[in-house]
Amino acid sequence: SALHRAIPNLSMDEMADRIHETVTHARNLVDNVQWSPMDATRTEWDYLCRVIEIAIKAGATTINIPDTVGYTAPAESADLIKRLIETVPGADEVIFATHCHNDLGMATANSLAAVAGGARQIECTINGLGERAGNTALEEVVMALKVRNDIMPWKTGIDTQKIMHISRRVATVSGFSVQFNKAIVGKNAFAHESGIHQDGMLKNK
Repeated sequence: SALHRAIPNLSMDEMADRIHETVTHARNLVDNVQWSPMDATRTEWDYLCRVIEIAIKAGATTINIPDTVGYTAPAESADLIKRLIETVPGADEVIFATHCHNDLGMATANSLAAVAGGARQIECTINGLGERAGNTALEEVVMALKVRNDIMPWKTGIDTQKIMHISRRVATVSGFSVQFNKAIVGKNAFAHESGIHQDGMLKNK
């Protein structure tokens, strides 16, 4: 975005040249190169298409679309990925990824929407760890895709029986405890307070 181009004080053309140089250099060293346009969700549409095309032609194999400040909403997330794949030359030959922040509490929703739009890689973290309000929570994405596979027909290949263990392990190592009401891995995630809920749980023990 214009805000992030101002940090290194580069013009649009200078930034485009830098992208070509760095992606080309990376591709000369390895076969699998992921490139991310910082603050992509707030970047000018024409310029975003331009630099993604440059990155693909320079050899990028994965194009990661970051919502760097957690600004976008699900409908926008899906539409952006879909339009980029349809518009940018060569986009159908690379993998599109999504990288969402949770500043507005929509990281998981935005990531799942991006997949619906054509993304095939989600950048996420266990327990949603990340700067500021955190990133997309791996456990939420995995379980959402598993439980609602009827409307989201994609698979992750992750062993869901190990999610709780790794969540606790990460919490211990990182020093960031999991909030009790955290979806999927929170202590209270499967607790019931309402009398009718408790009655149903007891009858189905």
